Amino acid sequence: MAGLVTREAVTLAGRAERARVARAFVAGVLGPGHPCGADAELLVSELFGNSVRHSASNDVGETITVAVKTRGGFVRVEVTDRSGPGVPEPRAAGSEAEGGRGLHLVARLATRWGWQRRRGRTVTWVELSYD
Repeated sequence: MAGLVTREAVTLAGRAERARVARAFVAGVLGPGHPCGADAELLVSELFGNSVRHSASNDVGETITVAVKTRGGFVRVEVTDRSGPGVPEPRAAGSEAEGGRGLHLVARLATRWGWQRRRGRTVTWVELSYD
């Protein structure tokens, strides 16, 4: 499996209910039993949800693109949205807060993660490693 190279992407409406399609897409690309499958599905769900909540991709007619890349023991998942006013960064959440912990989860599970702006869009990515 380590030598396999995959690159696939899907563009979805920027609506919360499309997160399940993003999860299914990642699962389909990686295939059953992939060592990073469960974590990749969880992390794409978090990143997709953040795009819906914090970017202009939730405007009518806007989209979010999910890309999966595999190569040599790594999986990279990218979520691209229409940039919002802020940047993806972990924030403090009180013990009673209902949100604010997602990027802490991303940082904990991912081997590496980050973001960059590209022509009015934000790409947030996670990398997972496996043997």
